[in-house]
Amino acid sequence: MTAIAPPTNAGEPLDPLPREFAELMRPEIPSLIKEIGVEVQRTYPVYAHLFAGPHVDAIRQGIEQALTAFVERVANPTVTSALRDDLLRKFGRVEAYEGRDLDSLQGAYRLGARIALRRAKYIGRTYNLSPTLILAFADALFAYVDDLEALSREGYLAVQARGVSDTAALRRQLLHLVATGSPLPQGAIAALCLEAGWEMPAECTLVALRPPAAELLPPALDRDVLVEPTLPQPHLLVPGPLSGERLAMLESALGGVHAVIGPTLPSAQAAHSLRWARRLLQLIDEGVVPDAPVVHCDDHLTTLWLLSDTALVDHLAARELAPLDSLSGTRRDRLVETLRVHVSTRAPAEQVGEMLGVHAQTVRYRLRNLDHHFGRRLHDPEHRFALEAALRSLHLRAGKHRH
Repeated sequence: MTAIAPPTNAGEPLDPLPREFAELMRPEIPSLIKEIGVEVQRTYPVYAHLFAGPHVDAIRQGIEQALTAFVERVANPTVTSALRDDLLRKFGRVEAYEGRDLDSLQGAYRLGARIALRRAKYIGRTYNLSPTLILAFADALFAYVDDLEALSREGYLAVQARGVSDTAALRRQLLHLVATGSPLPQGAIAALCLEAGWEMPAECTLVALRPPAAELLPPALDRDVLVEPTLPQPHLLVPGPLSGERLAMLESALGGVHAVIGPTLPSAQAAHSLRWARRLLQLIDEGVVPDAPVVHCDDHLTTLWLLSDTALVDHLAARELAPLDSLSGTRRDRLVETLRVHVSTRAPAEQVGEMLGVHAQTVRYRLRNLDHHFGRRLHDPEHRFALEAALRSLHLRAGKHRH
């Protein structure tokens, strides 16, 4: 078991580094996030379920915040990051919830630092930087890792300090284990349920809350609802399906907090429910899906599917719309919009014209034009389905539902 030392003063200024070095490092951050994520999962398989679960965005955000904050402190040694600190404390809480000591997490931090240092050495060779500068960077980087470890240790100790007799802490631990699909043995989870006075349901409904969730009223929640409102991505779990009574209870407890309700799934698959709810919340924030105090994933499953991998949809759209590549922008856009309405509605020219606000004869002209460019592809079921899926996805992302 790792000896836990008292938290150190995180956030001490780094030893001076040329601020121009920050400008060289910033473009490297996106690829570093990916590389560190891959290497951490390969070296520490115990984290694989977290990278595949609903907390993956928070994990990536934590890595991004750690890297970005380091770069910003090179540019400005006095800068601090409250979001980074919260996320790193959460990493420590996760280790405590999952019953691990801090060895793996500390190892993951140091692995990330080694990957960042390897990248810095590459930058040094590319820009002919002095070895002394790279050594100074290494010293600053590993001193910074000590700060990260201290923050995670705070979160770890906060959970341990609650003690096993704290029912609320046990319920937060259960919520984490169920919502992440933890591989913890069922016997261990059953023992936690017994201690917490909570019965594992056959099915459950996960609800993503828009942060901050300070207006949530936990006393108004049914006693068997598990909730964690203080996380950067707050959420709660309702055992079983969301009946009318349960929905009324939830709406009463929400106060002014907006919520996205995931599908009801078997408890072993709860991580999917929360992941989809968080994705839909993201689409609401991006303006793709209309906002409301309570939004149900079940009303937007097709949208979630169509936008589950935007890079893949872009590739599919490029392939299916390739026959129009030779056309000018405006002319191409008009044909694409006509094609979208045509393939999705199968409506006659008059009705398509009403939807587009153009004369039916214009629609007929455009459809003949499309037949000329696409030929038999428009009548092939496989191509037609792929084309409709791609066009629907592009339309959703353009936010045209609002117009």
